[in-house]
Parts: sequence; structure tokens; C-alpha cells
Amino acid sequence: MNGRAVPGQDTVDWLGRPVSCGDCPHDEIRQEGRCDLGRVCVRDRRSKRIDGFFSTNPDLASRYLDHPYFEVRVLAAKHASVFTLTPLLNDPESDVRAMVAYRLPVSRIVSLQQDPDRKVRAVLAQRLEGAALVAMFGDEDYLVRIIAVRRAPTDALPIAMSDPDPQVRGEVALRIGEEFLPVMALDIDPLVRLAVAERLPPPQLLALVTDRDLRVRYAVAERGEAAALVKLIDDPDPEVRDKARVRWAELSKGKPT
Repeated sequence: MNGRAVPGQDTVDWLGRPVSCGDCPHDEIRQEGRCDLGRVCVRDRRSKRIDGFFSTNPDLASRYLDHPYFEVRVLAAKHASVFTLTPLLNDPESDVRAMVAYRLPVSRIVSLQQDPDRKVRAVLAQRLEGAALVAMFGDEDYLVRIIAVRRAPTDALPIAMSDPDPQVRGEVALRIGEEFLPVMALDIDPLVRLAVAERLPPPQLLALVTDRDLRVRYAVAERGEAAALVKLIDDPDPEVRDKARVRWAELSKGKPT
């Protein structure tokens, strides 16, 4: 609390210059113990120390929303009043725009759906609802689309059944209505078909007993009924055969499955 650097600590600003309390405009709050060189300091380049400063002094955050160091702007935006953040929607740094997207009301951030940085659009996919969220099924980045399909209403998911990325289609298969699963069972990607096999009603698993991927057939052996199991007890893969035979025995004995 004495304005001196802590021994062994790196106390330089974002330009690599040594930090001193001598020319700091916050002498008064230092005297009150609300900043501490080397630990809680807005002029330090380390984000933890900057964040500590704004956490302790949120009333000062709005003063730093135009600071030249982007990390200061990000952390100032984290703590400043939301009423001061709108100008940062056009900040040149994507991390700043992402922080603003987290904090502003949803109605104020819709324009960021077209942001050039995927981290910003990912925040939108986490916060938008309804038609605005479904519109993000068309985002160019598969990670943004994954977030969108995880949150979208299930009745909107058929739109994404033919997504070009199998990871997105796999997420769709986990949530889409059961009536669409037979169509997705024809997907070219085995992990999508596996997700389908883990959700299809047991009577419909018969369609997957000849799947070329052993993981899919194994899932059928775990959940299938007699008609599917009879075709898997002689499966080329020993693990699939064993699972099918164990389940067949359980069904034959009337054990719960």
C-alpha cells in the first residue's frame, strides 16, 4: 500500500515502461487502500491487476473505456455501467466488442450478428432468442452454429439437419424431434449416426444393424429389440457380438433393460 513495487514483481505498463505511483492520478484512492502497485493497478499491463482495480473501483471504469490498451478497455467494459457501453459496439478490438455483447441488453447487440470475429458472434449465439438465434444457423463458423443449435427451439432444428459440418449435425441429432431421426440415420458421418442410434426408439434400430461403423452397431446392440439383436449376434466385430448376446439373454429372461 506504500506505492512501491513489490520485490520480484513485474510492474510495467502495456508499453513496457516501469509503473510508478509518483505520476498516478489516483493518489487519493491509494491512500484509501483501493489500489496497490504490483497487485491492484490500472496502469499495470497484467490483466489480473487491472481487473482488480476495476473490481475495487467500478465507479472509475467509465473513465477508461477509451484507453489505448485494449485489455484496459475490455476490463473497464466488464465493470462500467451498461449505459456507457454503446460506443464500444464499434471498438476495433474484438475482445472489447465481445465483452460489450455480454453486457448490453440483447436488443442493443443484434447488429453484432455480422461481426467479423467469431468470438463476438459466439456471444450473440449464446444470448439471442427466437428468429434472431435461428438466423445464426447460417453463420460461416461451425462453432457459432453449434452454440446456436444447442440453444434453439427443437422445432427449428430441421433447418440445420443438412449443415455442412458433421459436428453441427451431431448436435442437431442430440435434440431434434424423434420423428426426424430416421432421416438422420442416413447421415454420411458415423458420429451423427451414433447420436441417432442412442436416441431412436428401440423398434426403429433395426434400420442400423448393418451400419458400416461398429460403434453404431454396438449402440444398437445395447438398446435394440429381438429383431435387431438376432442380426447382431453373429456380427463381424466380437464386441458387438458379445453385447448383442448379453442383451439377448437379458431379454429372454425378462430382465429389465
